[in-house]
Amino acid sequence: MWLGPEEVLVANALWVTERANPFFVLQRRRGHGKGGGLTGLLVGTLDVVLDSSARVAPYRILHQTQDSQVYWTVACGSSRKEITKHWEWLENNLLQTLSIFDSEEDITTFVKGKIHGIIAEENKNLQPQGDEDPGKFKEAELKMRKQFGMPEGEKLVNYYSCSFWKGRVPRQGWLYLTVNHLCFYSFLLGKEVSLVVQWVDVTRLEKNATLLFPESIRVDTRDQELFFSMFLNIGETFKLMEQLANLAMRQLLDSEGFLEDKALPRPIRPHKNISALKRDLDARAKNECYRATFRLPKDERLDGHTGCTLWTPFNKLHIPGQMFISNNYICFASKEEDACRLIIPLREVTIVEKADSSSVLPSPLSISTKSKMTFLFANLKDRDFLVQRISDFLQKTPSKQLGGNTGGAKASIADPGPESFPAPREAPEPPTNPSSPLSSPPSFNTQEVPTASQGLLKVFQKNSPMEDLGAKGAKEKMKEESWSIHFFEYGRGMCMYRTAKTRELVLKGIPESLRGELWLLFSGAWNEMVTHPGYYAELVEKSMGKYSLATEEIERDLHRSMPEHPAFQNELGIAALRRVLTAYAFRNPTIGYCQAMNIVTSVLLLYGSEEEAFWLLVALCERMLPDYYNTRVVGALVDQGIFEELTRDILPRLSEKMQELGVISSISLSWFLTLFLSVMPFESAVVIVDCFFYEGIKVILQVALAVLDANMDQLLDCSDEGEAMTVLGRYLDNVVNRQSLSPPIPHLHALLTSGDDPPAEVDIFDLLKVSYEKFSSLRADDIEQMRFKQRLKVIQSLEDTAKRSVVRAIPGDIGFSIEELEDLYMVFKAKHLASQYWGGSRSAAIHRDPSLPYLEQYRIDASQFRELFASLTPWACGSHTPVLAGRMFRLLDQNKDSLINFKEFVTGMSGMYHGDLTEKLKALYKLHLPPALIPEEAESALEATHYFTEDSSSEAAPAQEQQGGSGNEDAQERREEKGTSPPDYRHYLRLWAKEKEAQKETIKDLPKMNQEQFIELCKTLYNMFSEDPMEQDLYHAIATVASLLLRIGEVGKKFSARTAKKPRDGAHSGDHNSATEEEEPPIAKPHQDPTRECHPPAAGDTHLGKALHDSHVVAEGGSGEGQGSPSLLLSDDETKDDMSMSSYSVVSTGSLQCEDLTDDTVLVGGEACSPTATSRIGGTVDTDWCISFEQILASILTESVLVNFFEKRVDIRLKIKDQKKVERQFSTSSDHEPPGVSG
Repeated sequence: MWLGPEEVLVANALWVTERANPFFVLQRRRGHGKGGGLTGLLVGTLDVVLDSSARVAPYRILHQTQDSQVYWTVACGSSRKEITKHWEWLENNLLQTLSIFDSEEDITTFVKGKIHGIIAEENKNLQPQGDEDPGKFKEAELKMRKQFGMPEGEKLVNYYSCSFWKGRVPRQGWLYLTVNHLCFYSFLLGKEVSLVVQWVDVTRLEKNATLLFPESIRVDTRDQELFFSMFLNIGETFKLMEQLANLAMRQLLDSEGFLEDKALPRPIRPHKNISALKRDLDARAKNECYRATFRLPKDERLDGHTGCTLWTPFNKLHIPGQMFISNNYICFASKEEDACRLIIPLREVTIVEKADSSSVLPSPLSISTKSKMTFLFANLKDRDFLVQRISDFLQKTPSKQLGGNTGGAKASIADPGPESFPAPREAPEPPTNPSSPLSSPPSFNTQEVPTASQGLLKVFQKNSPMEDLGAKGAKEKMKEESWSIHFFEYGRGMCMYRTAKTRELVLKGIPESLRGELWLLFSGAWNEMVTHPGYYAELVEKSMGKYSLATEEIERDLHRSMPEHPAFQNELGIAALRRVLTAYAFRNPTIGYCQAMNIVTSVLLLYGSEEEAFWLLVALCERMLPDYYNTRVVGALVDQGIFEELTRDILPRLSEKMQELGVISSISLSWFLTLFLSVMPFESAVVIVDCFFYEGIKVILQVALAVLDANMDQLLDCSDEGEAMTVLGRYLDNVVNRQSLSPPIPHLHALLTSGDDPPAEVDIFDLLKVSYEKFSSLRADDIEQMRFKQRLKVIQSLEDTAKRSVVRAIPGDIGFSIEELEDLYMVFKAKHLASQYWGGSRSAAIHRDPSLPYLEQYRIDASQFRELFASLTPWACGSHTPVLAGRMFRLLDQNKDSLINFKEFVTGMSGMYHGDLTEKLKALYKLHLPPALIPEEAESALEATHYFTEDSSSEAAPAQEQQGGSGNEDAQERREEKGTSPPDYRHYLRLWAKEKEAQKETIKDLPKMNQEQFIELCKTLYNMFSEDPMEQDLYHAIATVASLLLRIGEVGKKFSARTAKKPRDGAHSGDHNSATEEEEPPIAKPHQDPTRECHPPAAGDTHLGKALHDSHVVAEGGSGEGQGSPSLLLSDDETKDDMSMSSYSVVSTGSLQCEDLTDDTVLVGGEACSPTATSRIGGTVDTDWCISFEQILASILTESVLVNFFEKRVDIRLKIKDQKKVERQFSTSSDHEPPGVSG
């Protein structure tokens, strides 16, 4: 590439001059290319270790003038080809001009100006966003692409100098982290190390320090362990690697590719060595942390944060901490974890003003809200700028009125203001009989959407005054009183100061009257509910009456959701639950509905209105329990992995025993998925849910550890899994809440306590207290770190399960071994994923739907298949390969959706690799008939077309019965399914049942081939033999066979012309048997003496007969030395493609008058003949001529060289190995690749 001219003082140190003229010198770096000796090795090593951006380009061009000692670099190149191009340009365009100048200074000035001009012109064509990356960084990115053969679409995020440990030797080099790959390059004393690992293949990533490896990063894939060390900043590097691996896992989980965040503010000056992508990822990490800390909606973006102090009126202190500002919120977190946390929604803010500074209170800022609360921040560094930002955001904040029904609310103790929560409402008890509008079945219009407007508990609880409840009532009253005082001191609603005192109150249990309100606050669901008024009602209206797999599952589980609770023993509770779950499935089709959601939602409905329960469910599924409720419950498996890890660290003795019994995995999944609601009495589990909404997943992990700890002795004595589960089940059944107002509800697991004496009761508050005392050392960021580690493990093991399932679904007669199938699956999956990395413009259909059966999840389109076919096929046809690949794809793509799955792909491959000569020839034969051969490629194919529409036989699924009608319905059904909801699995069961019924097709079932199709077949065979060591013998054999078959076709035509018309019509209408019977005589012994059979030609066919005769003679005579021999003409690689056509014309030119066949566009261009060419051929090609598969097979059997060619075994694993090496270079536009392939 051209470089801005820079001065070089010592031109010949470490460089060898290869070409020179009066004004320029072309040099090669010592140690690059042949020779170089010890100096070359040292130079190469120095380049890698010392160069700060990347490896030095091995070629360069310098400008010099005769009398000057100073040289200027003007270009560099990574290959001889690139540098020669620049050299030639300089010689052709500048040399003559430069010789005119008198002054050497003028020459240098002119050259520098010219080079700067070229660079400016090149940069003009670059994408504008490219300019954000600093020059050094761009240079490194360019070198990375060339070094590892990456396409344009692969973006470098950052690069670091480090050592890679190969055995016990550290290799110093450069680690490049791109969006989809980790790459490392090192060149030390002549030994080169080049590594490329895809992030989706990483199974383990951790930072560790051992005696052998100093502080290092370990990266594991399925087949290798890599260690990198000696980083300048190991923390930053590891964090970035984690993020990139996380993105890759997200891609495997729900096929979301990496999208650059366009909304990020751009820096005024590009940072010295930080790419735009690196900034994007850093911002992303900060955003995620900010949203998780303050439980904010998913679209909230952090704008900035600054150190400050907050005046806390409840203890009269200035608390130091950080203020965070985003588009809709101002948040504060104290330095001490529990001291204070605050969230101020901008929709609540009324006044923001700068107060007067003083020595006690420097740069104060006062913020007032609608609920008459004022917050005083001080010690702000850049107060004016901050106020400006806040006022900008305030202008954009829509002043929406509070959504939801607040009518009839009583004033609470501290006036809650417009957005505080109403105190317990005294709504009239709604009617509960089945005929009432509230419990009517879901057939209604918007005006009368029945919604449970308050918690079902209030509806179904006997309204007895607290005094009648004795001690329990008094305790509840005290709790309410404590919270009232807390609201008075710390504020109520979203803007409440959250402190250690708040946590204490939550741990003591939230009073039932406040539970719904506080759950909404602590989970952040209130924010979303207020900012989306009417959203839930709209969803209910849209989703009602819609049928999908999710609604079917919901209906099935409705009556299993807390059936012991009176609220769900009647239609009111059931209808509310149905609406909430259906609305959520409609909002988030990727999750839809998952078992356990019904149990959690039914509890949410007890304490809040339908709308509140819906937004709490959103907060749970999308933020607090990420990926828990998708089809593979990945999130719950991840947290279960964390639980196992914590058990290993904290309770090592028990952990060993539990592993031995295999208990942890079977018990803990339900604990996590239902937050203990399904395994503990309801009134006890709900206290854990209180703490969960305040503290997050940490509480569930603590309680789970406390449960194991409490039962340690009994568990250690267990002899099998069943016994251990009984111990834990009985313990959890006896966790009671003595403070609960509700009468205890009989629990489903109570059956476990039969037999022995029931175990002692455990108070839920004691259990919580123990869990906090013993295991409260868990921190949120540690849990996130552990989640990352477990997520890698879980997703990769799920991927392995998917691979095994897919491989098992492949029929046994395919012929590949299990290992070969697994290798093929990995290659196929990599191709699918590559389309997501770099195929931005590809159709959305290619995106994976994780809800589909495993076999359907990864699919590839025609262009990807073409690339795989080219690298894996044993039938390489040179430039004709893409045409053959296109035909194979059409043959395999039975449902015509332009995508094929792994099973179809393997079936196609198997046709070429396995089976005997007949099977392989059959596969090749079918590639030259419709639907593989499209009408543009061959014109008259009436019989064949009819055959294929009749029973749609193909390699992928043999002759399926009744395909016509039901197939279309299935495809239609599938398209509808895809658009709306997760697909109906019954569709796939029907397909598989059909495949089992399918009959194996025989040779007789294959339709006949017309003359054009036969020409295409010959063309393919000629191309196929062009790279074979035996190509001369093969050409000779195929010339003989083709000539013979052309004459057999002629004889068949004459014979069929003599027969009555009726049978011929029968043949065209698909009656193959009659056709075969009629045309059998000519095949009786075609290989014994073809010349006797075909002479003399028919009267009207003298020209054709003569040409055939000539061609036969030439083919016979050209034994290898003669002038017409293909071997002589094909000795040079350059002419192979052209000559494969000329040699074809030896057989057919005179007889078929198809000069077009020798034209490059037909054969080499990889496309079908153009319509004009087709019509031209159509005029001269004999439409009555046809030949059967048996005739082709019989003729080929006469030539042993052809038989050997098709029966030769090819090892597909070698092809797969090579394919993996060049995988990344399919899309690159490096020196040896045509630039148009970029993909």
